[in-house]
Amino acid sequence: MEDITTPKQVIDELNRLMAESQKGIQALYEAEIKVAELENEYDKTISSALLDSDGTIPERQAKAKLAASEIKLALDIAKAGLSRVKVKMKTLDSAQMATSVIAKQVELQWRHA
Repeated sequence: MEDITTPKQVIDELNRLMAESQKGIQALYEAEIKVAELENEYDKTISSALLDSDGTIPERQAKAKLAASEIKLALDIAKAGLSRVKVKMKTLDSAQMATSVIAKQVELQWRHA
């Protein structure tokens, strides 16, 4: 963000931040859907592997974890992506608040100029 010194720059920056926030809302939704789908797939894979395997309970659990390891990795990566989107949304919110403060300062400067 470059220095904001005019009312037009304030308006432009607020419009840019609002547009980014709108994109963020969709990105957040998509990331949440991806995590939910992968959690469902992971649970189904673990359950199926437990039911289909033989051996003691610890052996069956180990086999199920192995069977679901790739899905678990994808799930963990999707959760990291979701966290990143949430952080980006908070950053945009902070930027909007900072720009609002700058807008007040610019307004005061323009009134007294």
